Amino acid sequence: MNDANPLEQALHAARALVLADLAARDVADAGVVSLVEDAVTHRRWWVEQWPEGVEYVAGLVAQDVQDALLERYGRWPLCPVCDAGDPHAMDVEPELGPDPHWVCGKAGVIVARGGGLT
Repeated sequence: MNDANPLEQALHAARALVLADLAARDVADAGVVSLVEDAVTHRRWWVEQWPEGVEYVAGLVAQDVQDALLERYGRWPLCPVCDAGDPHAMDVEPELGPDPHWVCGKAGVIVARGGGLT
């Protein structure tokens, strides 16, 4: 039985969802995994300061990793919905809420749940 506290459970779940999405898009190399660990560490501190935010951790970790990837590697995850125009990244919605999804902001459609990219 898992006796981890709710914060640790949320952080482990967030890590797993983001790593699944990274692996699905073939970008889960060691450097990128380090970015995930950095985001989880930062969000651990954040939730310790604001415990009510624990349900938002998965989306926030995904956004943190997305931002870090943009700075170091480029846009991620690219939108599979839009064929025309410049490639663009999807957004995490809700920005601050439970049950995060990857959404194409241009087309206004949900593409996948967090952890559900293919």
